[in-house]
Amino acid sequence: MPDSDLPAPLTALKQPPPMHPDRRRWLLVGAATLVTPHVFGQSTHNPEPRPMLDDSMIDADTPRFDPVPTLPGTPTPGRPGDFGFLDGQWRIRHLKRRGETWDRFEGEARCWSILGGIGHVEELMIPARDFNGLGLRMLDVAQRQWSDHWVNAKSGVITTPGQTGSFENGAGLFASTYEDQGKTMHSMGIWDRIGPSQCRWRQVYSADGGKTWTHDWVMHWRRAG
Repeated sequence: MPDSDLPAPLTALKQPPPMHPDRRRWLLVGAATLVTPHVFGQSTHNPEPRPMLDDSMIDADTPRFDPVPTLPGTPTPGRPGDFGFLDGQWRIRHLKRRGETWDRFEGEARCWSILGGIGHVEELMIPARDFNGLGLRMLDVAQRQWSDHWVNAKSGVITTPGQTGSFENGAGLFASTYEDQGKTMHSMGIWDRIGPSQCRWRQVYSADGGKTWTHDWVMHWRRAG
């Protein structure tokens, strides 16, 4: 900033009167209730160690899928830094449903936390399919609920309302509903197998209210370098 905008030296500022001990104690207690313990850029949901990614599940002619977790009746409140596990550079193996067949390709991503951990940005790049996009996750601080939005680079439009959800037992579960030819469909994005150097994302949908789920997209994330 210009020199004229710099604050005056601290020694030139008038010192406030001493604070009464009772007021000091009140302020410390109040601050303790407002601060959510987290380390910027690191996840706070403390997932337990997860099994390593098994590429044979998505490389097989008939892919194999883990069961889809049940959405919680009472979601765990979100906290700043929940998406910190994604910060950094990644290489990604993709499995995408194309009608009755499967498409396999490689991609990459770079991710970073913003706003002290209440926001998170993912830039997804898939040159092999001429596809780029951006994931934007935001924590509603008052509701303590995460929302997950997507932006396709070819449209620049943010999907709303996006998927909302929480982290349960080390897995992120984000759900939404939409209409398809007059039928209500349920969709879920799942972050699991979360570890220091890996994670997995799955996109599933259901046409029967969540009784059965169909896998549409699976990504195996591994840290680059």
